Amino acid sequence: MTRESTASPLIFGGDAQSPRAALPVLPPLALYIHIPWCVRKCPYCDFNSHTASPVLPEEEYVDALLADLDQDLHAVYGRELSSIFFGGGTPSLFSAEALGRLLKGVEQRIPFASDIEITLEANPGTFEQDKFVAYRKLGINRLSIGIQSFQQEKLQALGRIHNGDEAVRAAGMARQAGFDNFNLDLMHGLPDQSLDDALNDLRTAIALKPTHLSWYQLTLEPNTVFWNQPPTLPEDDTLWDIQEAGQALLAEHGYAQYEVSAYAQPGRPARHNLNYWSFGDFIGIGAGAHGKLSHPDGRIVRTWKTRLPKDYLNPAKSFKAGEKALTNDEMPFEFLMNALRLTEGVESRLYPERTGMTLESLAEARREAEQSGLLQVEPSRLAATERGQLFLNDLLQKFLS
Repeated sequence: MTRESTASPLIFGGDAQSPRAALPVLPPLALYIHIPWCVRKCPYCDFNSHTASPVLPEEEYVDALLADLDQDLHAVYGRELSSIFFGGGTPSLFSAEALGRLLKGVEQRIPFASDIEITLEANPGTFEQDKFVAYRKLGINRLSIGIQSFQQEKLQALGRIHNGDEAVRAAGMARQAGFDNFNLDLMHGLPDQSLDDALNDLRTAIALKPTHLSWYQLTLEPNTVFWNQPPTLPEDDTLWDIQEAGQALLAEHGYAQYEVSAYAQPGRPARHNLNYWSFGDFIGIGAGAHGKLSHPDGRIVRTWKTRLPKDYLNPAKSFKAGEKALTNDEMPFEFLMNALRLTEGVESRLYPERTGMTLESLAEARREAEQSGLLQVEPSRLAATERGQLFLNDLLQKFLS
């Protein structure tokens, strides 16, 4: 994921046929905080995570995060934070004292919305009851617990440090600590996984009554152990059966699918992630963190921060590794690769509001996508059809310049 920038100068351009207007209202603003350390790197993981040393540099890292944030404050423009997400790595390796100092420092710089959602990623192997009670007292009001599977052989294959019993206990401890809103991360399509294996994992998760489930298929990503040493994964027919049966089971228990891999009880979708998918703004601080920031003059800039923790903590190096202003030609794809992940899509008016581009600039590609049966024929919405959700890459290709 994403001191003075050493990146190349911004390129802000576009074609004469599709002028971009200034943005009369800026999107909601969120904050992503990356904590890059894990107890152990998992063989499937391509996130910016690093094996933790016995003693983490909490104080130095919090200082760096706040200094990093200071350099992005120019893009706040009087907005308040609607959500904060601590991602990783394993943010729950940090003490409540360190996270408390960080949250206090953030609020001193940017006001919090009265109903702000603050999510912390945690792994069952790092759960400590007292620690999580303290997190809740800080104002952290949502947990995202990385379980992946409840079956020991699958957990071992994934390189996880917890077992199934610890995963079950973690959900109970979250409730006891005062978290009435939490997500469970669960994978399917695991090495040698059968349909029954996958559904048993889902049933166990549902029995724990999370408000939200992230249920997604294991994929082999470059620069991972699994990419270089691929495990035996289920056949395509089995993967399809798992997907269909799993979605039916989730729907039966009241978990509505609102995004490609996100399922929630009524009123409990992840507000932070909805902001990403609706092309909202977010500041990204921490080693490797990414951000996306809109400016009143119509510029929309993506940023990314220095990846290696040792470089991020080095005062001689810049926090910012690079930035890029989106051009008019890039805007349709950039907007829709997020919005079309939502099963309901977004209202069409959001496109000009968030991009400064006219709806007419989408007309030709939109018409072709509708004729292909990939995009719904609905003037007031931009939403994929069921077929379009299955072939999302094909749909998005139509909006590439």
